[in-house]
Amino acid sequence: MKFKADRATLLKALAHIQSVAEKRNTIPILANVLIAVQGGKLTLTATDMEIAIVEEVAATSSRDGSTTAPASVLFEIVRKLPDGAEVELDQAGGDAPLALRAGRYATSLNVLGVDDFPSMTAGTLPHRFMIGSGVLRGLIDRSRFAISTEETRYYLNGIYLHPAKGDTGDMLRAVATDGHRLARVETELPAGAAGMPGVIVPRKTVGEVRKLLDEAGEQVEIALSDTRIQFTIGTVMLTSKLIDGTFPEYERVIPRDNDKILRVGKKDFSDAVARVSAISQERSRPVKLTLERHLLTLSAASADQGTAKEELDEGRVSYDSGPIEIGFQARYLNDITDQIEKDVEFAFSDSAAPTVVRDVDSPSALYVLMPMRV
Repeated sequence: MKFKADRATLLKALAHIQSVAEKRNTIPILANVLIAVQGGKLTLTATDMEIAIVEEVAATSSRDGSTTAPASVLFEIVRKLPDGAEVELDQAGGDAPLALRAGRYATSLNVLGVDDFPSMTAGTLPHRFMIGSGVLRGLIDRSRFAISTEETRYYLNGIYLHPAKGDTGDMLRAVATDGHRLARVETELPAGAAGMPGVIVPRKTVGEVRKLLDEAGEQVEIALSDTRIQFTIGTVMLTSKLIDGTFPEYERVIPRDNDKILRVGKKDFSDAVARVSAISQERSRPVKLTLERHLLTLSAASADQGTAKEELDEGRVSYDSGPIEIGFQARYLNDITDQIEKDVEFAFSDSAAPTVVRDVDSPSALYVLMPMRV
């Protein structure tokens, strides 16, 4: 195997690859990238046995073949080469080292046998559809903050992607929850997605896909079965196992009759939350919202530091219902308001019931937040 590639092109691909490759594991081959040249085409592959990523790279090849080399080491070497460098990789086959040359720089890397590299074949993926890269980015960005990190409830460790009936017709929904907050984001159901099963896309996969979307073209192809999902984003194909579990019936926790409506500017509200919550360094310290007609008072207290209070009055808030006091963890409030562009709407029932939060200008997203005792 022998080829030459532009340093910037190779570095971009290796950045994607080494992110998936397992750096710390008991199976050494999983830390390696599979480098293959066949018919003049160069592909790089990495897997951790849960996710596999394959990327085609523009290169000039002079000898077909394949080998594996440490992904993170190769990435660091190429990253530190000068801009504009042409990188040549040459491996004679078998267990011969991989020689890398760029200008006057040369190094060699030990390799592991290609036969030991695991194949994570996707099998049959009967459901296929195209979705705009910006649409998919929005589904991920507005929901992934609510993914649970509690490993015992593994079925919450991802985004639940599924078709659903919405207020305006058939929708594709992304839902995530950790039991404290819930995010439900939807878009018009793409052609070809109507028969897809509901699937739970793991947290790591969501993160890898999101990184790739920053460099994506206009469209992404998604193919899936009951057990696997595949994203084709430009020259990159990422295949992942799905979480084998049942996502909870999330619709049952979304309140329908919350009738105390607060509307407030996102910036005014989030800035006030940040100021009053600064009194305490405890991550779980609640911020109390005290509501009266056209007046919102935010307050927080710390046994060690003292108290803080800020009022948002008429002109900045709209609230016509009866008085209510309710508390939320400041970080959870910020996680939700970060997804909102301009104006935020809170729908309350009482101080102990879940609160519904919406973006006034974007009905496609809905959030539920559990209160804290204050």
